[in-house]
Amino acid sequence: MRFLPLILKNSLRNRRRSFLTISSLAISLCLLGVLMALYYALFLSEPKADQALRLITRHKVSITMVMPLYYREKIRAVPGVREVVTWQWFGGLYKNEAREQRYFFPRFGVEANRLFEVYRNFEIPEEQKRAFISDRRACIVSRAVAKAQGLNLGDRVYIKGNIFPMDLDLTVKGIYDMDDGNDGLWFHLEQIEEGLKRLGSNRSFAGTFTILANSLEDVPRIQKAVDEMFANSEAPTRTETEQAFAVSFLAFLGNIKLILLSICAAVTFTILLVAANTVAMSVRERVREVGVLKTLGFTQQKILALLLGESLAIALAGGAIGLFLAQGLCRVLAAGLSAFVPPDQVAIRTPVFLALLGVSLLIGLASSAVPAWNASRTPTMGPSWPAEESPP
Repeated sequence: MRFLPLILKNSLRNRRRSFLTISSLAISLCLLGVLMALYYALFLSEPKADQALRLITRHKVSITMVMPLYYREKIRAVPGVREVVTWQWFGGLYKNEAREQRYFFPRFGVEANRLFEVYRNFEIPEEQKRAFISDRRACIVSRAVAKAQGLNLGDRVYIKGNIFPMDLDLTVKGIYDMDDGNDGLWFHLEQIEEGLKRLGSNRSFAGTFTILANSLEDVPRIQKAVDEMFANSEAPTRTETEQAFAVSFLAFLGNIKLILLSICAAVTFTILLVAANTVAMSVRERVREVGVLKTLGFTQQKILALLLGESLAIALAGGAIGLFLAQGLCRVLAAGLSAFVPPDQVAIRTPVFLALLGVSLLIGLASSAVPAWNASRTPTMGPSWPAEESPP
């Protein structure tokens, strides 16, 4: 620590180069931090208490394929199941959604009378809940969606069907809060059934079933029992936790886990190359300075520590700025993924913070190790005397 002022001063000796290096590290580590936070939220975070008791059953082949409606009663009869609710992704277009993505939000048709029994963490006034259940033309929206779309109680919502051949004319009867990322709009499933009947089709299928288990111990047993029950049927099922379902729902983008890991590896390698090139340039310019330090009595170990310390100081400065930027971007990303991931989980949490700090230190050490080692071994050349003469 005696040489800390010297390390900090040397880190900023070429201010333009140091500024550009710290900036490039900050931007790269910001991107890396956001990706690591997203990976942690999707694959490593613990589900909320109510979310951990919910399972979702869908068609084994694809979420776009349907299952017979009578599966609901068979699932309800499985030991450990408290309640089952049927829901259907509706899709559709709201306002000018085809051209402006800001109008997109999830829309689900659901059995309104069972919705609040399964999703017990809905926070909604009792009078709004009753108004929604009693009116088939009613809908409820999350507070985040209501704020983004400028919706208030009593507003009309028109949604043009694109998956189902029907349009919806709904009235907002409730605005809810939820702590596990189920943002969107919910309306009565009967709306879809009535629309299909008008077209001459009797709806007897279901898109998805959400199961509420009695306890955490029942969850794996229910998951296995439901899939085994329909394994040889015309529509085999896949039952998974709500958190796993949210990840699989994003699978249309590809292998999310592989994509995130690949980008993280590419970003880390790029940062390492940038930092190594900068450190190598800095060390090459200081060969004479190293010789002077050795002449003054600095050992090889002290010189190596000084050069490594300068690289670590720059890497940590870039990492700190990158963490600050990543935290802000995570808040923006959390709002966009609120329908699939609890917003408070997409953040720079302690494991992500420690991992990013470790990456910063690793980059600082790895980029400077070889140049600093070579520089510390630079020999000190004394005056040369002719062979036939002796020094005075």
